[in-house]
Amino acid sequence: MSDSGAPKSSIGNLIKNNIRNYSMFIMLAVIMVIFAFLTRGTNFNSRNFTNIFIQYSYVLILAVGMVQVIIIGGIDLSVGSVCAFVGAISVMVYNTGIGIVPTLLVALIIGAAIGAFQGFWIAYLQIPAFIVTLAGMLLFRGLTYIITKVNPINPHDDVYKQMASGFLNFPGFEIHYGGPIEGLRFGALPEELAGNFSIGTVYLSALLIGLIVVVLYIVTEMISRKNRLKNNFEVMPIPLFVGKVALISALVIFLSQRFSTYRGLPIVVIVLGVTILIFNFIMKNTVLGRYIYAVGGNSRSAKLSGINSEQVVFIVFSIMGSLSGLAAIVSTGYMNSALPQAGNLFEMDAIAACYIGGVSASGGIGTVVGVIVGGLVMSAINNGMSLMNLGQHWQYVVKAAVVLLAVLYDVYTRRKAGLG
Repeated sequence: MSDSGAPKSSIGNLIKNNIRNYSMFIMLAVIMVIFAFLTRGTNFNSRNFTNIFIQYSYVLILAVGMVQVIIIGGIDLSVGSVCAFVGAISVMVYNTGIGIVPTLLVALIIGAAIGAFQGFWIAYLQIPAFIVTLAGMLLFRGLTYIITKVNPINPHDDVYKQMASGFLNFPGFEIHYGGPIEGLRFGALPEELAGNFSIGTVYLSALLIGLIVVVLYIVTEMISRKNRLKNNFEVMPIPLFVGKVALISALVIFLSQRFSTYRGLPIVVIVLGVTILIFNFIMKNTVLGRYIYAVGGNSRSAKLSGINSEQVVFIVFSIMGSLSGLAAIVSTGYMNSALPQAGNLFEMDAIAACYIGGVSASGGIGTVVGVIVGGLVMSAINNGMSLMNLGQHWQYVVKAAVVLLAVLYDVYTRRKAGLG
């Protein structure tokens, strides 16, 4: 379909309307480059990229739920305690021998039930979310201590931790390589040669999945653009559209290459990717997503327009609870133990990721992709300072400064736009 007759965004308007999103990507790139100099490139090696996603995946999962909560003008201070509580129950359930998939379902159901419980108080009894979730933070922390008897609970085997620290690799999809004589070859190296060369492996499954994701992304973007043109909505000029698709595709391939040269594609990246796709679609393409933004923009006007604001708030907190259950499985699996003190400050990391990722402190504004970038900014800062052997106290100081600057930027841009 031709672009003629469809309104297009000029470069200036495009940047002006999306300055918050672009600034997040720029911030992440600058942080990575700065730490590349400070760590002599260590932060760009394959192992470090993999570790970032494995170690901080729970923050990104929680941020996907927290962005919806903040958009409707709420807050959830209980997610860390809920993660600890659900994590402890999930290990107990798993140790009965029912398997990891039923255990995951149990964690999601319990998390959703907790979210619904808190959402009922907030939506229908009109008690502020801050108060309800603060009480929830204390309640579920106390219940965690009670059910664990203040002792760690360990899974009875290593299968439980695979979702958090396992890798997806297809048998036969590896390239093993050795020294200059052996060169590059498919299949395993003979044992007599393996001891004589510097052996490495490229896991082609990570590259294959990355290519599939890129193809699906390109097709989706083209269909979305075609639909917008069909309905005479504003679209990017062709050069900018191609540049955007090419840049994101290159980033996906780069990450796939990093994963492929370490141990393959982490399972938690697949879990995170599916979570992002589902909720990004919900927020951008469904009635529920539009209702969430409407309630966050002005709940009174939304109600007068026929939107059941209470039901939307209830659903959002139920979703937050279910994602807390998923994060509980991931974080507990990463530690391979349900610790009574687990989940400490998880809520702060998720909230910080949201504000850094462009979510407005006043509600009504924010995207799933934005908070993922915000979470990666926090992860890159923590990881970079850890590589520099800076103490955790400095990490707290830097994160506090970044969050304050992010909120200041939000307030500034809203006032400049005449919204504040």
